[in-house]
Amino acid sequence: MSQQDFNERDLRSLRIFCTVAQAGGFSAAEHRLNMSKASISRHIREVEERLGVRLCERGPTGFKLTVAGVVAVDLATNALKFLERIRPEIDSVRGVLSGTLSIGMVEHLINHHQCRIPEALAELKRRAPDVQPEIIVMTFTNLGQALRERRVDVAISGMYAKDRVFDYRTLFIEIHRVYSVLQAGDGPHNRLPLVYRPHPFVEQTLANHGFERGPDAGGLEAIALLAATGDYAGLLPEHYANLVTQRYAIEALPQGPVFHNTICAITEASRPLTRRIELFLDILDELHDVERGH
Repeated sequence: MSQQDFNERDLRSLRIFCTVAQAGGFSAAEHRLNMSKASISRHIREVEERLGVRLCERGPTGFKLTVAGVVAVDLATNALKFLERIRPEIDSVRGVLSGTLSIGMVEHLINHHQCRIPEALAELKRRAPDVQPEIIVMTFTNLGQALRERRVDVAISGMYAKDRVFDYRTLFIEIHRVYSVLQAGDGPHNRLPLVYRPHPFVEQTLANHGFERGPDAGGLEAIALLAATGDYAGLLPEHYANLVTQRYAIEALPQGPVFHNTICAITEASRPLTRRIELFLDILDELHDVERGH
């Protein structure tokens, strides 16, 4: 394939290629794009001709991105997002806030009695009705990566250790304890295997409190489910465990470790904040300062 430089006429073909990749194939993308498979295929061929490389395999075995296709999707998606920022940034200069505010969050924060994020989103809607929030729930590890790659504007997560590439605004404190079903006459509860997930507090509990590593679990729901059997111990936020105790007799382990997790609004330090991000952070500060009694 011959290589040619991109120009503005290729933007539509790039968008179509990204949509097909995100949808996982031509058939799934037809409805999203309101286009025929033949038209979609033509646009992807044009992108491949521009780049001089095959981006995907399509045929009886299904749709699959090539190695070059994976790289192209990642770069094209980020490039298109930057283009989409032009209008909101110009609107901001004119004093009008618009565009998407992408917020990444760890799971189950809404259950904490000091969480005011829903109220902050409602106030953002009142002050800047043209700003559209996008909420994505992921693990704290993935949140850090998403911030670095600028796939989210703000991350709401714990501050386990300060990273100088990020700025942190404290919102509230979340307490974590180790839970299981406790029976009278049980031996030392640290003999129960601890349900494992990649998390700083889990690693500290295994390293410093005599637990053996138990089965892997993805998310708080899975940890609580295994802890509720009584055969395992699980590290859970106190506010989430209190919900589980309404149905299952889990309790915090006596003499078990207690962790205080500072939940923060986190942004990339080197990235200039847009006005809509600044407004959302200011609203979070206002609401959580009231909750803290400041």
